[in-house]
Amino acid sequence: MASVFHHFLLVLVFLDTHAAQPFCLPGCTCSEESFGRTLQCISVSLGKIPGNLSEEFKQVRIENSPLFEMPQGSFINMSTLEYLWLNFNNISVIHLGALEHLPELRELRLEGNRLRSVPWTAFRATPLLRVLDLKRNKIDALPELALQFLVSLTYLDLSSNRLTVVSRSVFLNWPAYLKRRQPDCGARILSSLVVALHDNPWVCDCRLRGLVQFVKSITLPVILVNSYLICRGPLSKAGQLFHETELSTCMKPQISTPSANVTIRVGQNVTLRCLAQASPSPSIAWTYPLSMWREFDVLTSSTGEDTALSELAISAAHLVDSGNYTCMASNSIGKSTLVISLHVQPAQALHAPDSLSIPSEGNAYIDLRVVKQTVHGILLEWLAVADTSEEEWFTLHIASDEAFRKEVVHIGPGINTYAVDNLLPGTKYKACLSLEDQPPHQGQCVVFVTGRDGGGLEARERLLHVTVVLCVVLLAVPVGAYAWAAQGPCSCSKWVLCYCLHCRKAPSCPPAAPQCRDGSFREHPAVCDDGEGHIDTEGDKEKERIEENS
Repeated sequence: MASVFHHFLLVLVFLDTHAAQPFCLPGCTCSEESFGRTLQCISVSLGKIPGNLSEEFKQVRIENSPLFEMPQGSFINMSTLEYLWLNFNNISVIHLGALEHLPELRELRLEGNRLRSVPWTAFRATPLLRVLDLKRNKIDALPELALQFLVSLTYLDLSSNRLTVVSRSVFLNWPAYLKRRQPDCGARILSSLVVALHDNPWVCDCRLRGLVQFVKSITLPVILVNSYLICRGPLSKAGQLFHETELSTCMKPQISTPSANVTIRVGQNVTLRCLAQASPSPSIAWTYPLSMWREFDVLTSSTGEDTALSELAISAAHLVDSGNYTCMASNSIGKSTLVISLHVQPAQALHAPDSLSIPSEGNAYIDLRVVKQTVHGILLEWLAVADTSEEEWFTLHIASDEAFRKEVVHIGPGINTYAVDNLLPGTKYKACLSLEDQPPHQGQCVVFVTGRDGGGLEARERLLHVTVVLCVVLLAVPVGAYAWAAQGPCSCSKWVLCYCLHCRKAPSCPPAAPQCRDGSFREHPAVCDDGEGHIDTEGDKEKERIEENS
């Protein structure tokens, strides 16, 4: 009887002990350590921090899991938690209230996550935090008051992040640092303050001057894990140690130019120069009239430390290029501008042979583009300006071999648009803009090819995914150019649509026109760059045309 009673007591003790054990997550291990109960979830597929964790846990360790955030109220029932290790997860977001209800937290380790920033005010809820490990993340900035609530911290690891510039004020405003810099701190026993800042891409310009001076002045009880901090940039400082480099004070850009007023003749080349001195090194940008239409080569180079030279090169200048060219230099301190006035005068003689302007009587500047695709066609836009001060007009020619259609529109100078509608599938079109009544090949041309029609609105839209090739005649064929010779016979009797010189709305295109064979588009080939790097010869085109007709 006594033996039965003894076994009964053992069963009661076992059941009571088992009932007292807190719940452990599936796939995780729970154990008793010297400091309390521990939960370890290593390589467990946890999409979020479990919300039913026991308040008896002193340490929670979740690593190598797909955790991507620390939401607000994650540890609402864990007011006694002291050690939180969340290393090598995918955490990219820490919500502002994620650390609420953790007043006893001593260690927070977040090594090897994807954090770009940290809500530093969240540490107001963890006044006893002593260890903060943030190494191997993607943190790229530290606000000046980032550490103000980390009053008890003794170890801060920010190594192997993306920090480039950090203000010295980050540490001068840190209560834990100020406590150790007080005159009477030697009379008190204070633990060392350990900081890790190495393996960051430090940019050693004037913005880092304060931090470099701070690092040079660090003495016990403040300790750097690795005191050999290395500059990653700029190029003149790359590879230098903080202790070896000397940085200047910051200043806003100061700009100068050899000449603020430049006068040239049409067809000449000119280079406008802008020299900027600033610390940190400035970036330089140019603005000028018709910048959406006229694109010029800009070369910016460093001529010395904190000095940059920007050169804007204008080839074969035209009257339309006259105006004010503004050079703007800026850095993190401020920006400055300088205006260079360019005056282009009419030429007194023939243009230089290397001029890229379109040779014609009156030598007009023409830039023709396809700017928009519509359900039924395309929209052409152009800038056309003549050299002379007299009122000039321009002619827009639109032709298609297969459609036997030709349109001719007379338009005044300036910026204009024209809608080309009722395009046919599988058809090549050519639009040319020339001065007055000159032949189309002496102007600037755009070639576009429509796709095959499959029926329906969606197919119609796919049809108009045209291949657009900008063609400028009488220029050398560049590498990878697409040479296309307009084939005849061209179509339609010559009819003219009048266009109001002061009106910007283009007239609609007629749906069709009587056939004719004038051959006006067969006289000269056009040179076209389609970016494909192949040459399509006249013979290839003829072969393609035979295949399409068969």
